[in-house]
Amino acid sequence: QVQVVESGGGLVQPGGSLRLSCAPSASMWSFAAMGWYRQAPGKQRELVATITSGGSANYADSVKGRFTISRDYAKNTVYLQMNSLKPEDTAVYYCNVEQLTNKGLDDYWGQGTQVTVSS
Repeated sequence: QVQVVESGGGLVQPGGSLRLSCAPSASMWSFAAMGWYRQAPGKQRELVATITSGGSANYADSVKGRFTISRDYAKNTVYLQMNSLKPEDTAVYYCNVEQLTNKGLDDYWGQGTQVTVSS
């Protein structure tokens, strides 16, 4: 079982920046992919950004050019740098990891961190 802990959420004004962090309890070298998802009130959870073990990043159209996903293997942490934040970015942000096992892929989620963009 992999524990996933997010941090870095908070209240920020429109146009501001936040950096989210995700620290899994297992080595990132065992993950096929890591990603960030978000869920706003009354809406379904949606993909924000993912990054594969090979380094390929994928972004939702709504965040391209504003958000950047990155990882630090030395710190065993994946980040989501969010710039030029908009009120519509307000949501609970979740970190997801896909761990390679001898049975396939296991999927783990964090508890989420709230991001509120408001003046």
